[in-house]
Amino acid sequence: MHRLSYTVVTALLATAGLVPITLAAPAAAAPRPSVAAGHLSDSSVGDAVADRDEVRIISVRGAGPFRIGASLARLSAAGLIDWVAPGCGRTVHTGVTGAWAGKIILAFRDGRLVSVGTATAPPRTPAGAGVGMPFAALEEIYGPRGSMIRNDAGDDSAYLVRVGSRVELFTGHPIRPGVGYLEVGLASVVERGFREGRPC
Repeated sequence: MHRLSYTVVTALLATAGLVPITLAAPAAAAPRPSVAAGHLSDSSVGDAVADRDEVRIISVRGAGPFRIGASLARLSAAGLIDWVAPGCGRTVHTGVTGAWAGKIILAFRDGRLVSVGTATAPPRTPAGAGVGMPFAALEEIYGPRGSMIRNDAGDDSAYLVRVGSRVELFTGHPIRPGVGYLEVGLASVVERGFREGRPC
């Protein structure tokens, strides 16, 4: 598989202080304050609500302040990076601080953010898809915009949604049916890595 193994992801998230993974109702079912340009527009909403809203959406643009293409150096200088683990080649994986801590893992190549992955729910995609859903539910949500794909070896499958040069990739769980991991980012990294079976 192209992403960190579930054992490594679990260990890294546990090290970061992740609480046990729980499944939540789709973001669409929860009441949300209005959002404009990525910021809460109601200034009377407290920080707790802002944090709760901030971790709801993961998209091909990234998650919260972690935008695809962002500089690792800049995110580190802002205090948003917690730990860094070398990957293969020119790739490094990192944990994050703040509201997203323990919920996402970032992958950087040559110092730029290329993918964001999660094994928790929330977050969910803008369409309402996320970890814990059956693959049939993804087909209902995305219709012709997404499709099941197989890797080049033919021994693994995933659900892929392409948005220009970026993708949402939903892969399985090792012990239960349905989505176990969601990764968003550059198709040249995320999709290609899955198809070729590269670890990063």
